[in-house]
Amino acid sequence: MRLGLPDQITVCLFDLDGVLTQTAKVHAAAWKQMFDSYLQQRAKRDGEEFRAFEQDDYDEYVDGKPRADGVRSFLESRQIKLPEGSEEDPASAETIAGLGNRKNELVLKLIAEQGVEPYEGSVRYVHAVRDAGVPRAVVSSSTNCRAVLAAAGIDDLFDTIIDGVVAEREHLAGKPAPDTYQAGARALGVEPAAAVVFEDAVAGVASGRAGKFGYVVGVDRVDHAEALREHGADVVVEDLAELLER
Repeated sequence: MRLGLPDQITVCLFDLDGVLTQTAKVHAAAWKQMFDSYLQQRAKRDGEEFRAFEQDDYDEYVDGKPRADGVRSFLESRQIKLPEGSEEDPASAETIAGLGNRKNELVLKLIAEQGVEPYEGSVRYVHAVRDAGVPRAVVSSSTNCRAVLAAAGIDDLFDTIIDGVVAEREHLAGKPAPDTYQAGARALGVEPAAAVVFEDAVAGVASGRAGKFGYVVGVDRVDHAEALREHGADVVVEDLAELLER
């Protein structure tokens, strides 16, 4: 094995939040702040009991998915149906798009306040991949992907980026569908069987498996290794640098 990967692997496809950068916890905090505020407002208006948005909700319904899909999926779990709205909806709008825009405003505020730190082990691993001459792509559902990579100082380490902007432009289905990872493989000139997917989210691991990628590496940042394996990870590590020791 080279770089801890099977010999048939010739390109690497990396998720962003939680794999390369320590922004998954920022996203989780923004989702909780947005949903808790909305659910409290709704409970007070309708005279219902308030049930907070929990970490399990983030893991099950939101993590790794495009914003609108995450909003929709969680609300469906609470039997809440809202109009879709449009991307131009203000953050105050009670629509799927409006709540998504509210969350995005919050995450940008948190990133501006806290900055973006990459995972040191991931940076070491990506440098090793580059030094080995293996092409690299970032595949993320985030529309802020390029800004986050730049803020983390690692935007020069990748050959191509498939992000939320590209997905919207090319009408690619979000994770757990395999479309964005397949686009990453195409951009690097290979079939999925020659590519490895690196993912920390259950939805992302599932997309790697659904797309019949050659290898799927689950990155366990929140103690859910078993869920990553159940959804299709071939191997689970706590840090990408572990692969350099294999």
